Amino acid sequence: MHKESQEILQQLQQVIHGKEAVLQSVWLTFLAGGHVLLEDLPGVGKTTLAKAFSQVISLEEKRVQLTPDTVASDITGFMLYNQQQGSFTLKKGVVMTNILLADELNRTSSRTQAALLEAMQEKQVTVDDTTYTLPVPFHVIATQNPSGSRGTQPLPLAQLDRFMTRLSMGYPSTEAQIMMLKNHHHAMTKYIQAVATKEQFIEWQQEVNNISISDAIFAYVTALTEATRAHTNVQFGISPRGALALCQYARARAFYFGRSFVIPEDIIESFIDVCNHRIVAGAQQQTVSILQDILQQVPSPDNMLIGK
Repeated sequence: MHKESQEILQQLQQVIHGKEAVLQSVWLTFLAGGHVLLEDLPGVGKTTLAKAFSQVISLEEKRVQLTPDTVASDITGFMLYNQQQGSFTLKKGVVMTNILLADELNRTSSRTQAALLEAMQEKQVTVDDTTYTLPVPFHVIATQNPSGSRGTQPLPLAQLDRFMTRLSMGYPSTEAQIMMLKNHHHAMTKYIQAVATKEQFIEWQQEVNNISISDAIFAYVTALTEATRAHTNVQFGISPRGALALCQYARARAFYFGRSFVIPEDIIESFIDVCNHRIVAGAQQQTVSILQDILQQVPSPDNMLIGK
């Protein structure tokens, strides 16, 4: 297992108790170069999560609270006239950072939601016909309130597809809440020690990109995604972008476990976190149960040993 990744997760667990699986999934998403969507009620530690991740890998972090009044230029920035210089200069938006926490994404307007699309996909923004490259690395942790909450509107599928994973932190365990209550006067993130520099983190992402995937695994991913498109209770299946995200996240998982190649277990263990927000199912259908059924029905490659 990747030693530094273990140290990073151990640091994070000091301030976010009882959420090891979520922390690992967020870390793998970042290693894979992706963005995270957290669907949760307010007050379960999402801001602490973003701050802790930025500290442990020496990245800049910003937060924006999204409301119906938030406009696109708050995200991307705008040109501000400087009277002394007699010219316009860029007033940077919140995307000019390494980790952006976009809180309550589904409470803001569609226009503002769309402002994140180019940034998340192209790692750049366009302001008054001029394109500005975002800092490297750039990751979004966006939160949304559970579907149906008052004042929310569903995110378009095109927006959802930009997120590599959709996760939920949920309420803390009994022990974790007691720990939080005992230490609520302290800024717990101050105990986080940086494990890596930004340059090391970028180097790990490059190593993830070099993890190999066999033709058999590519065929398996294709079979899984095609099964979602053919499912009788699925209106829209996994897109080609979703298949690419699944492969990239599986590469990050292989790197995390110290392998230079992807095995079927990487795909199986990644499938639900990467794909549960990418299908549109019937009103009475649970997407997770559909994906679990598909994993059971689609055979994995026979010539590779699970867990090896």
